[in-house]
Amino acid sequence: MSEQANLLESSTKHLWLPFTQMKDYESDPLIIECGEGIILKDICGKEYLDGYSSLWLNVHGHRKKELNEAIMEQLDLIAHSTLLGAANVPAIRLADKLIEITPENLQRVFYSDSGATSVEIAIKMAYQYWQNKGNQKKKKFVTLTNNYHGDTIGAISIGSVDLFHRVYGSLMFPTIKAPFPLQYRSPYSGEAEVKERALTELRAIFQEHHEEIAAITLEPLIQGAGGMNIMPEGYLKGVEELCREFNILLIVDEVATGFGRTGKMFAIEHEGVQPDIMTVAKGITGGYLPLAATLTTEEIYKEFYGEYQEMKTFFHGHSYTGNQLGCAVALANLKIYEKEKLVEQAVKKAEVIKSELAALKSLKHAGDIRQLGLMCGIELVQDKETGKPFPWEKRMGYHATLEMRKRGMLTRPLGDVIVFMPPLASSDDQIRKMVQIMSNSIEAVTEKKKSVV
Repeated sequence: MSEQANLLESSTKHLWLPFTQMKDYESDPLIIECGEGIILKDICGKEYLDGYSSLWLNVHGHRKKELNEAIMEQLDLIAHSTLLGAANVPAIRLADKLIEITPENLQRVFYSDSGATSVEIAIKMAYQYWQNKGNQKKKKFVTLTNNYHGDTIGAISIGSVDLFHRVYGSLMFPTIKAPFPLQYRSPYSGEAEVKERALTELRAIFQEHHEEIAAITLEPLIQGAGGMNIMPEGYLKGVEELCREFNILLIVDEVATGFGRTGKMFAIEHEGVQPDIMTVAKGITGGYLPLAATLTTEEIYKEFYGEYQEMKTFFHGHSYTGNQLGCAVALANLKIYEKEKLVEQAVKKAEVIKSELAALKSLKHAGDIRQLGLMCGIELVQDKETGKPFPWEKRMGYHATLEMRKRGMLTRPLGDVIVFMPPLASSDDQIRKMVQIMSNSIEAVTEKKKSVV
């Protein structure tokens, strides 16, 4: 048996892939062996454009020289020592840098290893903050419909994606659901009315329950796994103002939106929002190592500070919290942002994407095209005029991405929403090529046109 055949057999025999029906994988297996720039190569030598940044986290492409060197330099010192009761040099330096580039009211950094864990920490911090202040009533959380914050129990409890979460209903704690200001298929006339209606409903929830609400959690400006839905302008700022009025903590999840994806270093910068707690991950290491952080205000931190006997300590941690390798590569990553002016580049590349995506509007089954910076979603529908979706069991989004794979590009769908989130390092020509592959693939699958082999 060849090495490729052996790997394929082992992958189906022993691996259990996340968010993957393994029966699907057995039909269409893929094993990545190496990468260079924004190109991935499988074990058979076929190359693919990385159209989803290896699940939304790769920034500079694969095998970035400066990031490789940062890890090797740190390895010559130490790979890991615990952050429980003892700090380390890269963790300190990275915390300083994060405080420098995030909103000015955020002054404390708590590390973890993934977006979900950073959110879990935010939930526990917000909950214990009110307990430490002596307010025993504030224990509930408000979340927006279609929110997604990760897959730990706390994170799914404040999430609201029925497809992912319904099976775990009895494990989840109850939350208060507020409507996301969804614009596509909205019965309201225009962006302004969608925004005002949603804020009015949120105000009503806050008025009735503010004495028992600890915090509201949301993904700023654009939802990720919930369907790449974009907030109307001014909605996010409106939520912040309501939080201040009703004394409710604002938790923003910048795991997917952070580090330049939306055309700002962080999405909240678009509307000048100052959250009480913010979570970051994905792009923090340029897509190299698992690292995340939860940032809070000094006011929140002070409610956990005191004599041990007061029992205000935040009893939470992870084995690899503040890992030196992760923090070292994150520091190198942020230096590249400054040196190469990546956020400014992202703004220009977003314009290229916008121009290229315009051509997809002519596709018979491209119902809605949503874009914020380098975060894009193309929703496939059965009837473009009415927005009628395809029957879910047809899995049009899934089959369109399989077609893209055949044509040399990788991405994953969210139901029938095709995600396009290229690395910030993508060239204009690479962007154009990827959009063309998407267009041809969508047309081939939805209009039953000839596929490529």
